[in-house]
Amino acid sequence: MLRRVLCTVLFMGALPSLAEVSQGHISVVLLGATGDLAKKYLWQGLFQLYMDQVSSGHSFTFHGAALTALEPGQRLMFDVLKKLACPPDESPNRCAVLKDQFLKLSQYHQLKTAENYTVLNREIETLLRQEGLKEAGRIFYFSVPPFAYTEIARHINSSCRPPPGAWLRVVLEKPFGHDLESAQQLAADLTSFFREEEMYRVDHYLGKQAVAHILPFRDQNRQFLDPIWNRHHVERVEIVLKETVDAKGRTSFYEQYGVIRDVLQNHLTEALMFLTMELPANVSRAEEVLQCKLQAFQSLRGLDKNSAVLGQYQAYASQVQEELQKAQDYISTTPTFAGVLIHSDSLRWEGVPFLLTSGKALDERVGYVRVLFKNRAYCTQSETLRDAEHSQCKAKQIVFYIGHGALNTPAVLVSRNLFRPVMPEGSWREAVGQSDLHIFGQPLSDYYVYSPVKERDAYSVLISNIYHGRKDFFITTENLLASWAFWTPLLDSISHQPLRLYPGGVENQHLLDFEMESGEVAFTLAEAVELLNPNRLMPSDYRTIQSKFRQSPLVSAWSEDLISQLASDIEKTASRAVARSGQFHLALSGGSSPVVLFQRLARHHYAFPWKHTHIWLVDERCVPLTDTESNFFSLHNHLLQSVRVPYFNVHPMPVHLNQRLCVEEDGGTELYAKEIVALVANASFDLVLLGVGTDGHTASLFPQSENGLEGAQTVVLTESPVKPHQRMSLSLPLINKARQVFVLVLGKGKHDITILLSRVGHEPRKWPISGVSPSSGQLVWYVDYEALLG
Repeated sequence: MLRRVLCTVLFMGALPSLAEVSQGHISVVLLGATGDLAKKYLWQGLFQLYMDQVSSGHSFTFHGAALTALEPGQRLMFDVLKKLACPPDESPNRCAVLKDQFLKLSQYHQLKTAENYTVLNREIETLLRQEGLKEAGRIFYFSVPPFAYTEIARHINSSCRPPPGAWLRVVLEKPFGHDLESAQQLAADLTSFFREEEMYRVDHYLGKQAVAHILPFRDQNRQFLDPIWNRHHVERVEIVLKETVDAKGRTSFYEQYGVIRDVLQNHLTEALMFLTMELPANVSRAEEVLQCKLQAFQSLRGLDKNSAVLGQYQAYASQVQEELQKAQDYISTTPTFAGVLIHSDSLRWEGVPFLLTSGKALDERVGYVRVLFKNRAYCTQSETLRDAEHSQCKAKQIVFYIGHGALNTPAVLVSRNLFRPVMPEGSWREAVGQSDLHIFGQPLSDYYVYSPVKERDAYSVLISNIYHGRKDFFITTENLLASWAFWTPLLDSISHQPLRLYPGGVENQHLLDFEMESGEVAFTLAEAVELLNPNRLMPSDYRTIQSKFRQSPLVSAWSEDLISQLASDIEKTASRAVARSGQFHLALSGGSSPVVLFQRLARHHYAFPWKHTHIWLVDERCVPLTDTESNFFSLHNHLLQSVRVPYFNVHPMPVHLNQRLCVEEDGGTELYAKEIVALVANASFDLVLLGVGTDGHTASLFPQSENGLEGAQTVVLTESPVKPHQRMSLSLPLINKARQVFVLVLGKGKHDITILLSRVGHEPRKWPISGVSPSSGQLVWYVDYEALLG
């Protein structure tokens, strides 16, 4: 049958000769062949592949597969195939022949059991043997829910792999997990069956022509972009995908994922990487591109709940109640709109805001990536007297227009007062006309505008790349996990955050406008938002809370307000110290609790006297300072790189000497002690910030260990019960010489130790924190409501 099909295509002029059919046979298996994605895009993409490659020397068969029984499944599948269309530039005769042959080369299979996969494998082998064809490879396209991936992968690996010498390409559709942990588990499951080079994870936005052209554009226009593609010239970047449709009919999916997981974590993040990554020497080499993307991920500043604004269209709740049969009082906290502010701490992009925005039920359907450049010019004469190319006062921007919106086509737009871009002639052409259109407030005539010579559906582009084995258009395991590692902390922090309700469409007006301030985002309109979690207790619900803890002053509030108060108190302490002695010596603890404090100080306290501040470490883990476990590494990432502390005022603990870690003979503790004595008057810090462990340890002074609890030694080596075990720490006597000691305690996990400490006396060997009692200074406790009240 297959040879008859090839002969028919040859007769119609689609193939130059049968002799050229020598590269082997490719079997394409589409799992989920009767699903929505297959109906809308995948079958059309496979038909386009067949039309494009029928003369390539490969022969094809297409196997649709699903759980549905043979007869109904076959009927459903062929109903879709009969509606396939050729591009407008295809001749009707050739189109009719190719479509007829495509249908003859396609067949349906029920793939439900291990035996079904064995039978499919046998059929492929029998066909090839009968036709005398060599197998080139097999493509398995998983258009099925991720929970089915592992079982299908097991069946393919055990009974449906091609023979040695032929390749296997397994195509996987998102979602690839729900968070970092689930993505790691899914990746581990799949890598037990497939090699990395066999897996093609699809993000269909990488097939969008404007998105796919970002890297080539940067590469081909290096001469123009090299001087301006950086923080000195770029004002901000917007990566946007707006939809007018809502989630009706998809609420079962949407309730699990929401807009951030559905769009930002994948589509918009990939565009972000193409913009922020350093250009490799060869943008066509997938390995080089991947390494540059991973480096770009490493440079992204961590996100917290203040990095995002969230909304939900008003009809969503009732749609969920109806479609998922939820009770009338069911409240969904799933965002359908999100605006997220991202910063990169790379030298190229430090300080440049990247805004990622997406939502459903908005005013228009449009997608774009917009790079807006700073404008330092002032034009004395009226702008109307100047043409766009020579006016330095008009906006300067580069826009990768993904589609829809006013242009209704993919496009690349470059302001005429920037440069005339280099564009590949064979695939992009300069657009003319449409001068009445305005894009971002400017007439289209202010831009050089380029559109694709031939507009192609994203899935057709990606399926073609799968056929050619081009991995640079797909998401590798490393890339996937780096993205989830970046987004998961934000997702965790906003899981119960109130959402702004919006009516949908043009009625949203200004409700979803948001603005950036001090590294955070907030809605522009300050009107009250409806709380979707009204049961949460507020501070006013507690009538009285004691003002003392262990006979020392106590400050208590919800964690966000507490951190704000603590940061303000540290700034006041610093200002008083500088006024008194000209400098401020601050010793900071490690761990997770101070991170939010560091971020608060970096983003809100611009009057802080950093120029006169010396930063010391209370304790350090015995790892290199560049290790993510290092307290100094965390301090640098979340505070030091964002403030202007003189380099010589930063004092990391010397845990890494002579190319080894915390070896007593190297004298690291003595070195730090001498440095303190040399710079800090009377070795008395102005302020020491401590935390408390669930076992009562503070700094790196641990229960049942006498090290550092008494004696003349001011800096000591200690042993932690958890890895990394070796630590360096200030001693308790040195801490107690400080003018002020602040102790920060956050979270429900610290409730038990907080209650215990409220009852015990001075027993530092059991609970080292109980030994903190400044001899001539003040101790203040900062304890949030969750730690204090449980």
